[in-house]
Amino acid sequence: MSAKHKNTARQKGDRGRRRSRSPRSRRAKVSLARVLSKLGYCSRTQARDLIQAGRVQVNGTVQRAPSTRIDMRRDRISVDGQRIEAAAKVYLMLNKPRGLVTTACDDRGRETVYRCLTDPALPWVSPVGRLDKASEGLLLFTNDTRWAARILEPATHLEKTYHVQVDCVAGDRLLQALQAGIVDQGEILKTRDVRLLRHGTRNSWLEVVLDEGKNRHIRRMLQALDVGVLRLVRVAIGPLKLGELAKGECRHLTEAERDAVRRAMQPQRKPE
Repeated sequence: MSAKHKNTARQKGDRGRRRSRSPRSRRAKVSLARVLSKLGYCSRTQARDLIQAGRVQVNGTVQRAPSTRIDMRRDRISVDGQRIEAAAKVYLMLNKPRGLVTTACDDRGRETVYRCLTDPALPWVSPVGRLDKASEGLLLFTNDTRWAARILEPATHLEKTYHVQVDCVAGDRLLQALQAGIVDQGEILKTRDVRLLRHGTRNSWLEVVLDEGKNRHIRRMLQALDVGVLRLVRVAIGPLKLGELAKGECRHLTEAERDAVRRAMQPQRKPE
């Protein structure tokens, strides 16, 4: 092979090696603001404020750009000179009261679900999904971002169960319409299951099961059917049950509960 051909082959090989290395290096690096959140120190919004205020150092150097990419496994992160280490993984369930918004801070000054997380020993945890202000019931929190992502991943088909009080006496026609699904704002909204729990002379309680969770899913379905929602309570997420947990109280998930969730999220094997 001529020297020219050898040089060309070497250059192609070098480019190939650079391409093979770059995806791994990109995957290893995360924005500084996200790292502080993943380490359980604070929310991503709070992290941005700390970074822009010059209070965060990476390998001893102040960084003021929240988007700075760093390697969580190698770079040393400090806040006000104190080294930040990964917090132990925490998994919580809260019985969310009605009237609280599911966010860390609200620009309209409304009370948030973090009012209920009063234990000063807790690291920073984020809600897994949302319940709107008027809804109540089971809400999960964790600092395990991978676990949270799997809970929310549609492919897991992890069922969410709600008890819904409506402003009418529900009959077969309403139940069948909810089971069949509707189209609202270009989206197909369906239920996994729906049944009548009980009814009075003017209203009813329904149990609605979803295996997907679009924004205001149940409320939009009922509104399209001209039915008003009086209360909406999430009572279960997969095998996790709200049970007798008092309103506004939270507790750690047990190891058995976490194992049950893990099993429930295993992909279903296709029949042969």
